[in-house]
Amino acid sequence: MDITIGVQNLPREIVVETDLTADEASAAVAAALAGRPALELTDSRGRRVIVPTAGIGYVEIGAESKGRVGFGTI
Repeated sequence: MDITIGVQNLPREIVVETDLTADEASAAVAAALAGRPALELTDSRGRRVIVPTAGIGYVEIGAESKGRVGFGTI
């Protein structure tokens, strides 16, 4: 699943590909916004991404995607 984080005063977004479910990601974001100083996520390669809560503009939690099999449109 992709999680896109918009940071205030930055032109680019942070995109994290993680193995979390939508509910787990939503809970992590809600906990960070409820008083924690930072949002901490772990991506699918095991790297930690830490974003200060004060700088978060928005968080977009993508749909859970499953592996695609087959050919694209011809």
